[in-house]
Amino acid sequence: MASPGVYHVNTPLLESIDMSRRAGTAVYLKMENSQPSGSFKIRGIGHLCQKLAGPGSKGVVCSSGGNAGMATAYVARKLNIPAIIIVPSSSPELVVQKLRDQGATVRVVGKVWDDANTEAMRLTQTDGLTYVPPFDNPLLWQGHASVIREIWACLPVKPGAVVVSVGGGGLLCGVVEGMREVGWGSVPILAMETEGAHCFNAAVKTGRIVTLPDITSEAKCLGAKTVCQRAFDYSQEENCPIISELVSDKQALEAVETFLDEERVLVELACGASLAAVYSGLIQKLQDEDRLPRPLGPLVVIVCGGSSVNMSQMQHLKKILHT
Repeated sequence: MASPGVYHVNTPLLESIDMSRRAGTAVYLKMENSQPSGSFKIRGIGHLCQKLAGPGSKGVVCSSGGNAGMATAYVARKLNIPAIIIVPSSSPELVVQKLRDQGATVRVVGKVWDDANTEAMRLTQTDGLTYVPPFDNPLLWQGHASVIREIWACLPVKPGAVVVSVGGGGLLCGVVEGMREVGWGSVPILAMETEGAHCFNAAVKTGRIVTLPDITSEAKCLGAKTVCQRAFDYSQEENCPIISELVSDKQALEAVETFLDEERVLVELACGASLAAVYSGLIQKLQDEDRLPRPLGPLVVIVCGGSSVNMSQMQHLKKILHT
């Protein structure tokens, strides 16, 4: 149960026997899928809304392909203030309905997140609403850092690495902040993206922030065309060991399917990117390349969750990606 004035819950940290066998080291899963809004986003957005949008607020506006919008709608309902969520047309109808069920007003604008975000920014000027950014704000990162503090309180030893999915970079920034806070700054972070939603990897490879021409991955919740500046800056720091890797949509989907079979939990494709680090054999590949040590200490995978998935959506993805 969340503490008074705090909207996220302390989620379970579970050891996975099956994933440990595959990875060759103990694997612990931080189950952010069990947050009230369905994903880790509630940590940062709850913290930001607590600071910026009190009961006297005219309301909040968020541009989101799903999870940030769900977190904003949930917090707004708890604060009893209006929420307008702007989503791109790529958002599943499942998500739009869930947002409305939380009491939010939903508007569909543009094709990708960047289009929806432009409209959200406009509404802050015209309607006096408090803008809730999905990933690019220090208050979000401070909130997300709580996930590492919880892991630190439960894990008996320093992890060998932490695996995280990257979209716009908000969770990554929070993970870096949290790890430095608890004395884990030297622990490698494996930053996972899908091909076609790889704005962070593209920036790391070119040595500068780049804007993807389009989001071609089906992992729409990783669908920012440009990573936030702070995440890129962290990747350039010598004392910040971030390993940026990509998997295909098909590998991410296979990871979601295997996770459902073995762990009995359904997560969205964006979350499958981090799970695929174990299921695709990437951990061993990085060890073979001397980019991760062997033996490796406990591997922590942040199961970021996701509200934009159900069995119908899974069947749709299987039809597209398994052909």
